[in-house]
Amino acid sequence: MKNIVLSTLLASVLLTGGVYAKETASKDASVKEVNKIALNNAKEDVKTHQAKLVQEALNSLKDAHDAFVALEKKDEESATKKLESALGKLEVILASKKVPELLPIDSIVKVNEYLGTSKDIEKTLAAVPTLLVKNKVQEARALMLPLQSEIDITTVSLPLGSYPDALKLAAKYVHSHEVDKAKEVLAIALSTFTSVTEVVPIPLLKATDLIAASSAVAKEDKQRALAYLDAASESLKVAHDLGYVSKSTTTYKAMQEQIEAIQKEIKGPNKAEKLFETLKSSLKEFKEKVFSEKK
Repeated sequence: MKNIVLSTLLASVLLTGGVYAKETASKDASVKEVNKIALNNAKEDVKTHQAKLVQEALNSLKDAHDAFVALEKKDEESATKKLESALGKLEVILASKKVPELLPIDSIVKVNEYLGTSKDIEKTLAAVPTLLVKNKVQEARALMLPLQSEIDITTVSLPLGSYPDALKLAAKYVHSHEVDKAKEVLAIALSTFTSVTEVVPIPLLKATDLIAASSAVAKEDKQRALAYLDAASESLKVAHDLGYVSKSTTTYKAMQEQIEAIQKEIKGPNKAEKLFETLKSSLKEFKEKVFSEKK
């Protein structure tokens, strides 16, 4: 089974926001407070947009499991009824014009926030090759494991391309009194799922909110605006060093240069409105196209 790790959908969701009222940082909020609010808002967004589980699929799986239990007891009549019921639960879905390939049956959210700095990451990455050369693989592994800062949303789904056919085949075997074959088919059907994990990089969320906070106070509090931008720059460095890449034509380097241009403008004439909008647009487009893959 292959786990596809995409950020496109969830990153887009977290950019556009949910239906609830998002918490916003006050104009005198510290960098730490802005980052905390950014993460809390992201968690709420994830809850709002988690895949809706398909109850029919869950009910069908329960019936299929009950059929397997019945076969364990050599109760072919009960097994047949349960298999018919399991297929019946999916009739409406299978009869629709656009039959979905996957039916969500479980959704899991996991948050891993990296609390170190870009310099900490640099030190870790520098230490790992030395450990590997000395064959200290587990020590290197221990250093690498914390190097992630993301919200993972895993959706487990029932594949409609194979599951109904498996139930029909199991029913056929039961009808011909080939119980062992029926059990074997059901065992496979009850353990074959597709897992899709969408990844939202936390440093990019923090950078987004820090830039917005800087834009809001740039005219009245230069020092705070500059501090927010310094923190946003650091968040982008962390995202880059942790390997969160994007298909966007915008690069981390380009966004860092945009931040530097805004900082220079704030220190001078302080007419950075258009520069802020350009940076926000660049980061938005960058996040929408973040992509990675795991197996």
